[in-house]
Amino acid sequence: MMAVLMIGAALMAQTGNKKGPPKTADLNFLVVRDSNGNPVRNAEIVLHPVDEKGKQKMEGLELKTHADGKAQITGIPYGKMRIQVIAPGFRTYGEDFDIHQPAQEFTIKLQKPTDQITIYK
Repeated sequence: MMAVLMIGAALMAQTGNKKGPPKTADLNFLVVRDSNGNPVRNAEIVLHPVDEKGKQKMEGLELKTHADGKAQITGIPYGKMRIQVIAPGFRTYGEDFDIHQPAQEFTIKLQKPTDQITIYK
């Protein structure tokens, strides 16, 4: 019985040491206007890894949408990712996502900014 436990522990230690390459994903984005669904061209998409405590890491990637509102990137490591989208004339979008499959698609609807409330109108 003791020999079986020792062999099992040895096998687990061996397989634990064999680590494959980190898993990565291909991300596809479609950025559209919330009001009518038209694509938003040249929207800036910013990707930042997020640690276990929810803090954004310093490194990040930036990409821009094409005329059709689409952008894609490959080789993004699995894990939490903060995605922000910035475009002139729209409210900044931001949300954290868990990247956990080989291909993920995101449709992001940008909204116009809301009017500020003031007593001077």
